[in-house]
Amino acid sequence: MKKIILSGMRPTGKLHIGHYAAVLKNWVELQKEYDCFFMVADLHALTTEYTNTKEIKNNTYAIVADWLSCGIDPEKSVVFCQSDVPEHSELHLILSMLTPLGWLYSCPTYKEQLKEQSLKDLKTYGFLGYPVLQAADILLYKSQYVPVGKDQIPHVELTRQIARRFNSLYGDYFPEPKELLTETPYIPGIDGRKMSKSYNNCIYLTDTQEEIEKKILKMFTDPKKIHKNDPGDPTNCVVLAFHKVFNKEEAEEIEKLCREGKLGCVEDKRNLSKILYSILEPIRKERGKYTTQKIEEVLLKGKIKAQEVAKITISEVKNLIGLF
Repeated sequence: MKKIILSGMRPTGKLHIGHYAAVLKNWVELQKEYDCFFMVADLHALTTEYTNTKEIKNNTYAIVADWLSCGIDPEKSVVFCQSDVPEHSELHLILSMLTPLGWLYSCPTYKEQLKEQSLKDLKTYGFLGYPVLQAADILLYKSQYVPVGKDQIPHVELTRQIARRFNSLYGDYFPEPKELLTETPYIPGIDGRKMSKSYNNCIYLTDTQEEIEKKILKMFTDPKKIHKNDPGDPTNCVVLAFHKVFNKEEAEEIEKLCREGKLGCVEDKRNLSKILYSILEPIRKERGKYTTQKIEEVLLKGKIKAQEVAKITISEVKNLIGLF
């Protein structure tokens, strides 16, 4: 039997090219080898967006359309919305009863997020406990693997700790999931900072050719390279960073030409625009096939499949604990 994987995204905004390179391309490959549950984590969205919930439903439809357009196949994988499967919340509540506060306060991303999103009031029970909800998401389907980057390993380890504690109290039931480390390429925003909607520095999967060109022309390059023939230092060049991810075959030669003063920044940016457009245009065309009705059908089918598994897990968990 295939191993089980659970992964998801929060519907907090449009997906950008970083999501495509770091997550979606990997998901498409994983569904060939694993039984995949791909979840729109709308309950998780509430941990930071509980005062701004108007767009969660629209964002849900939008990111599912992007998933399908990038190659996620609902015939191979279970595509569903977290809140459509109430067993997530039920298992979260049960696991929260046995999770020590110290485990949550020591989670490395907790304090980091408090600093990064200091303008939001995140000193809430829900935000502190979101790793327990993550654990419930993973354990509900008895997932053996969780695809993550290195920075997310602590979350998987916490899930293992919670699974061990449950098993020690009530019997050996949950498998301890392992991280499936995935290559997470570094893709900066057009200004050199982390690509983020809040920084307004993203190239979105839905951007038109004109929007892509305008954004790339704004990309940060070597400020000392003023003329085409000036030797450049592309060490921190955003354009080269994009070439290394989306144009690997030519990236080394492009860096060489820049250092030798044989490639101008504007010419380089226009070439990059064409490359990114050639990648994103098929996705944009495919996206046009997915109406709201089609997406709702996919999510309903996914809900039914997810609940078939989730209901069994919750029933067995309650039986182990002694609940009805």
